[in-house]
Amino acid sequence: MDVIDCLKARQELVWLNPDLESVRPAAPVRGYKYFHMKAAQMRLMRFLPYIAKAFPETAAKKGVIESPLLPIPAMQEMLAKQGCPVQGKVFLKDDARLPIAGSVKARGGVHEVLKIAEQLGQKAGLLMPGDDYGKIDSEAFRDLYSQYTIQVGSTGNLGISIGRTAARLGFRTIVHMSSDAKQWKKDLLRSEGVIVREYEGDYSQAVAAGRTASAADEMSFFVDDENSEDLFFGYATAAMRVSVQLRKLGIPVDKNHPLFLYLPCGVGGAPGGITFGFKELFGDSVHCFFAEPVEAPCFTLGMAGGSYQDICVQDIGLTGKTVADGLAVGRPSALACRLMVPLMSGSFTVTDEHLLAYQKMLKDSENIYLEPSACAGFHGLAGVEGPGTAWETYIQSHGLKEQLARAVHIVWGTGGGLHEE
Repeated sequence: MDVIDCLKARQELVWLNPDLESVRPAAPVRGYKYFHMKAAQMRLMRFLPYIAKAFPETAAKKGVIESPLLPIPAMQEMLAKQGCPVQGKVFLKDDARLPIAGSVKARGGVHEVLKIAEQLGQKAGLLMPGDDYGKIDSEAFRDLYSQYTIQVGSTGNLGISIGRTAARLGFRTIVHMSSDAKQWKKDLLRSEGVIVREYEGDYSQAVAAGRTASAADEMSFFVDDENSEDLFFGYATAAMRVSVQLRKLGIPVDKNHPLFLYLPCGVGGAPGGITFGFKELFGDSVHCFFAEPVEAPCFTLGMAGGSYQDICVQDIGLTGKTVADGLAVGRPSALACRLMVPLMSGSFTVTDEHLLAYQKMLKDSENIYLEPSACAGFHGLAGVEGPGTAWETYIQSHGLKEQLARAVHIVWGTGGGLHEE
């Protein structure tokens, strides 16, 4: 069966990107450069004094929004006992523990809102180069921002990131949420003064509604998950943070020590940004795979079929309904698709049954809770050394067989930290 037929049949599969290119560290990709990621990082650094004041949970780290990189040997052992041995070191990047949003969306969402706030403050003459940005936590700035609205469409996690940050700054904030969004996420936003508008349809309907509503208001900014560069490069800063964490652990990333990333994927912005960042730092030494539910494999569908954002999962008879609400997306990001053509190694799909099984395994073995969507990456980890598979084809074609014993695998735990179960 070809890829599209497998997707239609809701079969778990591995798709290898035939357009993957050799990329040098810091090389431009489709017109975008290392500078774009660095600029996002510097903006987040400028805002550290404000973040530490506005979000007390970040005060201990002086406003740094970061999550732990955790070895998970018990989970690795449990996978091995179930017939899925993995050579090398295995880690969980626990973005469910990211402050403010409790998900991978914190970096991108917070960055875009802060960029809007910075530009408005500068335009009003309230913010000058060299200022201590802690001054933003004041009535003068809240009065300024209250004149503007920030809107976003979301299945939940991006809405929390945008909503909490914008509302805390003083913006009128509206989150347009699809039917897939969990009730606790809506309740959390409303408790912080965010306006939540609910839709019977899926993520695409919520985004379209938000985009239309924002376009009708000249004082409104719309955070466009499908096309935003500011989100994308906010996500990319994760690579810079993780590179420091790896260095502190004495773990090299090079030709003889390959790094594998398993990244849960919705619209593609977060895994795409992370992939861009790691490729800018490590080039061909890093191998990035996207993980999607069998009912909502929009990125695999768009990339494998070559249609990118011009096709959605409903076009091939899928529902887009999945227990992985954070990944319940029908159509991929145009920006992410374009940038991932030369960068992503491939993708794989996973059933809801496997997602729930990995969720339980992680809780039982490491006592770590992640929401189901955040467990999608474990399916790649489980299959990476399977004989006679697409994984084996990838390992052999890239000459990685001998290096696997020295490899590092990072499963990206993308969300769920604000709602322990």
